[in-house]
Amino acid sequence: MNDLATASNVPEYSVSEISGAVKRTLETTFGRIRVRGELTEVKRYPSGHIYLSLKDEGAKIAGVVWKSAVARLGMVPENGVEVIATGRISAYGERSSYQLIIERMEYAGAGALLARIEMIRQRLAAEGLFDAARKRALPVLPRVIGVVSSERGAVIQDIRTTISRRFPRHLLLWPVPVQGEGAAERIAAAIAGFDAMAADGTLPRPDVLIVARGGGSLEDLMAFNEEIVVRAVAACRIPVISAVGHETDTTLIDFVSDRRAPTPTAAAEMAIPARSDIVADLEHKGSRLISAVRRALHEQHLALTKAERGLPDLPALLGAARQRLDDRSDRILLALPALVSRKRMALTAIERRLPDPHRLLEIRRGALDLLSHRLNAGLRRTLDTARHAAARVTGRVTDAPLRARLREARVYLTGAGARLESASPLAILQRGYVLVTDPADRPITSAAAVKPHARLRLHFGDGKVDAVAQGGAAPTAPGRARPQGKQEALDL
Repeated sequence: MNDLATASNVPEYSVSEISGAVKRTLETTFGRIRVRGELTEVKRYPSGHIYLSLKDEGAKIAGVVWKSAVARLGMVPENGVEVIATGRISAYGERSSYQLIIERMEYAGAGALLARIEMIRQRLAAEGLFDAARKRALPVLPRVIGVVSSERGAVIQDIRTTISRRFPRHLLLWPVPVQGEGAAERIAAAIAGFDAMAADGTLPRPDVLIVARGGGSLEDLMAFNEEIVVRAVAACRIPVISAVGHETDTTLIDFVSDRRAPTPTAAAEMAIPARSDIVADLEHKGSRLISAVRRALHEQHLALTKAERGLPDLPALLGAARQRLDDRSDRILLALPALVSRKRMALTAIERRLPDPHRLLEIRRGALDLLSHRLNAGLRRTLDTARHAAARVTGRVTDAPLRARLREARVYLTGAGARLESASPLAILQRGYVLVTDPADRPITSAAAVKPHARLRLHFGDGKVDAVAQGGAAPTAPGRARPQGKQEALDL
């Protein structure tokens, strides 16, 4: 009975009532609290909510950032970062768990900020964003200088004053917040906006960018350590000068920019040279150029003078050549008559040594006549000897048949002698015929072989006569024979 009474006195709750009571107790007891711990299990859902956990050496508590609070959170949650989360404790009855509803988040001191910066630096360095090979040279004299900074404060005034003093240039400011919530996104958007400007647009595209901010604490400069800003500078095609904080301050933008300036004033001095320095440099280079030209002219003058000394005296050479020409002309005028005289004397001497052609012809004609007479005499003696021999033989022969044969032989011999006599060239010439030969005594047997003005030799019975043909052979009418040996008129 007592056990049943005791059981009936214990309050009875449903699961929902217990869960609701626990939730109310947690929310009432703790209210708005700040929890310090290391972020872990950070996950962003497509709905926009962020689920995470906070842990320390002994425990872990779940946390959630609703989508409506993400924009006001103050930072981007990342695993391994120690933070201080501000919110309230609540329970989730369906899972019998409690969680921290986070409304704001901040880094837990400088150590946490530095750890996060170092983590980002190592990751970006591994991607090569800080390599020296990526850095570009600044233009010598930019036309337009773009500035990403706050429109209020001393930074933009220092930059404007320095540029006006050194070399006035067109200055284009893109005002952005340099700290606080959303500052990193605005700075990255300004850098990307300058880079996206058209070269021929309404506003001139800058030739160099200056990203500047005055000094401040590590938390104040945190926007320039954000990954979005670093990547925007790395992607920018315009050379970038970073001038964030004082000389001792270092941010991640300093590693990725093309040049780092310790102060905004120094950044303006890097961006534009001083007019006086340019003028002095031009004057110095001009004087050096003039000196170099003068030195080159002097060296060339010395070289020409040396070459002139090695050249001969041209007027003297021309005078000597002209004198030699006159001398050669006089000698030629004197040498030609002497040469002709010597040649004439040589020809005269040769002429004297040559035999007289007429005398030579007479000698040849006499020798030919002598040979002709000797031939005729030999023929007569041969015939006489043959007759006498035949007579002696006839006187000794008594046989009638033999005598008859001798008579026949005598008759044959007499006829042969008559024919031989008639065939003798001398006998033919004696009858009025002429033998025509060339000067070398070669017979000419055809009128066609006689060329106009050819030299001929005519052989008569009592001598020879030289002649010259007045013309060639005349054509013979068809069917009519030309008389043998008849020629054109001759010049004897």
